[in-house]
Amino acid sequence: MAVVSKYNSSNDDPLLPWLSSIKEALDTSGQNLENFLEQCIINFKDDDRYRDDIRFLKIWILYADAIQNFDKVFATLQETKIGISHSLWYISYAVFLEAKGKLVEADGVYRMGISRNAQPVNDLKGCYAQFFQRLSKIVDDSQVKKVDSNDSSNLEKSCIDPWSLSTIKGLLRKIDPQMLKYNGYHVSAKKHSGKIPLSSLHKSSRNKIVDIGSKKYQIKGCSGQGGFAQVFKALVNSNPDDVVALKIQKPPFPWEFYMYRLLDERIPEDERSNFAFAHKVHIFSDYSVLVCDYLGHGTLQDAINASIVVGGSMEEVLCIYYSIEMLRMLENLHRVGIIHGDYKPDNLLIRYARDDLTEDGFHVRTGPWRNQGLCLIDWGKGIDVNLFPEDMKFKGDCRTSGFRCIEMQEKKLWKFQVDIYGLCVVVHMMLHGTYMAIEKAVSPDGSYLYQTKSSLKR
Repeated sequence: MAVVSKYNSSNDDPLLPWLSSIKEALDTSGQNLENFLEQCIINFKDDDRYRDDIRFLKIWILYADAIQNFDKVFATLQETKIGISHSLWYISYAVFLEAKGKLVEADGVYRMGISRNAQPVNDLKGCYAQFFQRLSKIVDDSQVKKVDSNDSSNLEKSCIDPWSLSTIKGLLRKIDPQMLKYNGYHVSAKKHSGKIPLSSLHKSSRNKIVDIGSKKYQIKGCSGQGGFAQVFKALVNSNPDDVVALKIQKPPFPWEFYMYRLLDERIPEDERSNFAFAHKVHIFSDYSVLVCDYLGHGTLQDAINASIVVGGSMEEVLCIYYSIEMLRMLENLHRVGIIHGDYKPDNLLIRYARDDLTEDGFHVRTGPWRNQGLCLIDWGKGIDVNLFPEDMKFKGDCRTSGFRCIEMQEKKLWKFQVDIYGLCVVVHMMLHGTYMAIEKAVSPDGSYLYQTKSSLKR
């Protein structure tokens, strides 16, 4: 590599001569470019100095384009964790997948990058929003069939992914007349136009006042952040006695509000406090803002972490109490045809009773005991089973590490298992402080059984 040797004066940054040579090759006819790229990668792929260097990542991307094998190159980058903190990694691979018609895979790559908070994350979210618009147009043009019980024969044969964009879009079309009747459902074809843009809100935002509908919300802090949404604690019209949670999401997502109204309709009143409540939602063309009750006592995950910090696990009596709470939750949900779909300790808020608790009250679930327990939030992956044929089974992956049910892991069909497995993982975390690891064994009769690797205390 004689061309490289001309630049060997840079000892502090040995990659620099290679960059200069590659630039020369690009500026000319591209002769020897592939060889330069390949040799550069061989020389530096194990050098930790360049593992997070965006220049080195660009060399890999150029190489993928040169050999026309993006799948192989990005599989190597994923395995070696080279460049995974940069949004360019995910944008480049997703664009390639989209060009190949692999839209589901491209969607997964965008989601993975956002969940990893790859920087600059706003660039990544912007590209994903544009991808989402293109995908929506494809769905519209293909005239996705509405999910209807009269068309159950085709669905029964093919099953369905309840979380796919096409499924959600079809269901929203079907329920749109019902949504418009819901109290608190506000839709606008315009972008949000308040003095404080929603895009300016971030984790450290405090005391900013945002205009949403006829209310002014004073932001008091960020309560949580996911790949597509941020949740803020806010005061309504700066009233310290009127505290709410604002879930701000881009692109807009009305489905979650539908799930909250289902809870209002189907869950008995004496059990309703186990599930979060949404006051209203504002759907703009660029964002959605969901206004919910605010609970400030933390999550079950916080309680588990607190126990781990002091070198132990949660007391078994408390584990039993919360396990009973969670079993009642799922029993009530599944009985009325609702699946949560993202059952994990981060989505279980703790409810505290202010009054004295009594043993008699516990047995009959009266008095302050009703205010003591858990509250299930985040219904973005919720499923209304009643919108599908009665014997419908689902496919699809929740993509939540540690909470993928056995059926998802083995690419089988599932239904209520997604919630039940999540509950088992939560109980395991309370008892052991770790995620649940499963091993598959053969029973004496030749069938398979699954058991946890961690044994219960005796």
